[in-house]
Amino acid sequence: MAAPQTPKLREARTRLEEARLGFERCGARLWAQQAADELRAGGAAPAAAPAASPGAGDLARLTPQQLRIARYVAGGATNREVALSLSVSTRTVDYHLRNVFATLGLRSRVELVRLVEQEEKTGARL
Repeated sequence: MAAPQTPKLREARTRLEEARLGFERCGARLWAQQAADELRAGGAAPAAAPAASPGAGDLARLTPQQLRIARYVAGGATNREVALSLSVSTRTVDYHLRNVFATLGLRSRVELVRLVEQEEKTGARL
């Protein structure tokens, strides 16, 4: 059973959802995604997530931390560079990256780069 929400938590979620919707309306996809990630990290899903095109949206299945790591890796960062950027150990990055590959059915970083680029081009939720 879920814990009852405190008034401050409800207010924070409301404000984050309003911000996410505002960012989407003005085309600020990255800011909208950041607000959505914060909502998910706080235990709430955005009320109306943007619809992904058929075959796209695979990255939406990742946890916020997996998504951050996938973005860094797709940008060409090594596990060590990702670990330094996120203030975690390289073993933690390796763990999350293995789960990213398993969740998305990928076998290499090259496939991850292609998937991220494809979803960015199609405007799928990142």
